[in-house]
Amino acid sequence: MRRLISGLTLLMVLLTATMAQESALEKGLKKQNETLRHRLDILEKMVDDLRWEQRLSDLAYVDKVYMYGPPKWKEANPTAMGAGNPVKFWSYLFFPKDIDTRKKYPLMVLPHGGVHSDFSTYYTHIVRELVSQGYVVVAAEYRGSTGYGKSHYEKIDYGGLEVEDVLASKNYMLENYSFIDAKRVGIMGWSHGGLITLFNIFNHPKDYAVAYAGVPVSDLVARMGYYEDYYRELYEVDYHIGQSAHDNVEEYRRRSPAWNTHKFQNTPLLIHTNTNDDDVHVLEVEHLIKSLKADNKKFEYEIYEEIPGGHSFDRMDTKTAKEIRVKIYKHMSAHLKPEKPITNLQDIQKAGYRF
Repeated sequence: MRRLISGLTLLMVLLTATMAQESALEKGLKKQNETLRHRLDILEKMVDDLRWEQRLSDLAYVDKVYMYGPPKWKEANPTAMGAGNPVKFWSYLFFPKDIDTRKKYPLMVLPHGGVHSDFSTYYTHIVRELVSQGYVVVAAEYRGSTGYGKSHYEKIDYGGLEVEDVLASKNYMLENYSFIDAKRVGIMGWSHGGLITLFNIFNHPKDYAVAYAGVPVSDLVARMGYYEDYYRELYEVDYHIGQSAHDNVEEYRRRSPAWNTHKFQNTPLLIHTNTNDDDVHVLEVEHLIKSLKADNKKFEYEIYEEIPGGHSFDRMDTKTAKEIRVKIYKHMSAHLKPEKPITNLQDIQKAGYRF
């Protein structure tokens, strides 16, 4: 019996040791994969930066500048060297090639979407369409953006200080380029960029003359309910919110435009959504619209019915998408007064597509 017990004990020890080795190996492989992913993101970003030059060289000057926003909202070690320093990030700048610096130009602030994403050449035609009208464009690679390594990725503050990074990019433009008209600043974004757009005009109403929010993420509480575990886990990691909506629903409400519409001060606002959106369910935007109405806010909106393209329905290169963008540009130009506003499909075709 003693030999049997001793044998079983030894077997358990060996099994425990083997499991510990496998766990260590698994953690090591996971860390290597994570490092590789960030390095590939950096490489992809470098390639895409070259593509910006290639795709806009006939129409715009492209620049990329380094700036800063507020310190991180959560410090792993608050007493460490550098803790509390501003968060540094890059921003893309686009200027019309025929710019006359003796004149004044409107500025368009264009935050990208994605929980973790970046400002890529996906937006080529939109930037071409904006620059051709006479807008200067700034697009911040705010905290949490991909293509800048693990450290920047893990600074994410979704619906939080990333909003202030985008504001900082707007302020940078006004501080450094005298030909930008501070009274003609607009902001437009889609999806997560729509959320950032909304919070910018909610929190800083005097800084923007007009806004457009396309398929905006509007209610993170609802979003956690209809998305799968992999998505919820993005928000629950330690360097981000660190809790589920179940554990801290107020934190998720704080980061949701639909729960903060009382802050809106009636900046001219247009909202679009699509009933077959496969990313931001229409119910989120409907909640936003109902909340704005309940707070007696003035704004414009349109709920499109089953437009092909789902989440990207008005950012695509289709005729329908272009027609919808004409509506968006008319809304923006009514308040920003660009020199060459887009008013019809022919204008948008010539501006964004050369022919």
